[in-house]
Amino acid sequence: MTVKVRKKTGANAATGANGTNGIGASEAARRESMALGARVAHSPALRAAGAVQPYVEHMFGPHTDIDAYSQRLASLAEDIIDGDMRGVERMLVAQANTLDMIFNQLARKAAHCEYLNQFQVNMAMALKAQAQSRATLEALAELKNPRAVAFVNQANIAHGPQQVNNHTKDGGAPPWHHARAEDSANPSNELLPDDHGTTLDAATAGAAGRSDPTLEAVGKFDGTAH
Repeated sequence: MTVKVRKKTGANAATGANGTNGIGASEAARRESMALGARVAHSPALRAAGAVQPYVEHMFGPHTDIDAYSQRLASLAEDIIDGDMRGVERMLVAQANTLDMIFNQLARKAAHCEYLNQFQVNMAMALKAQAQSRATLEALAELKNPRAVAFVNQANIAHGPQQVNNHTKDGGAPPWHHARAEDSANPSNELLPDDHGTTLDAATAGAAGRSDPTLEAVGKFDGTAH
């Protein structure tokens, strides 16, 4: 049996049998895979899920649903954006407790070491875990009770050849400079008016006395005679 193959011409030849405008099916699949990889790389939740996958599979088995994990992580991120920090607080409490458990385990292990170098290694790691647990609790306390922010004017104290420019990017003075100059103007530092001294009270000249004689020319003095 002979099968005749007819050549495709015009639009059919340009489009091809799979409708990919001349691009083969393998090339279209490759481009789709690259686009999917770019979307995955752009998503912080999916990147985090890819990073924790070996640890999750080691802890909970190879059948853990990483896609569900990434969706839960994205939901937690949305809660934080909306101002709900309860998920972060739970995570910090769990981390601090885990680090404290590591500290206790390493401290107990160091207590049973026979040699000094083993004791030093275990105790050093225990104290590092303890410090990290304390830092985690401090972060949690800062999150629960943020510190008050105080805005203090800058004090320009230069010791040596130092120049401080309190200006904006466009070269002008900062906005608080004008307000401070207007509010705290010191009248004692202003120039006197040009009225030929009429505002000065010079009073009358006092009479000359023994303690305040008038200035006179000094007479001749022969130093050899004395």
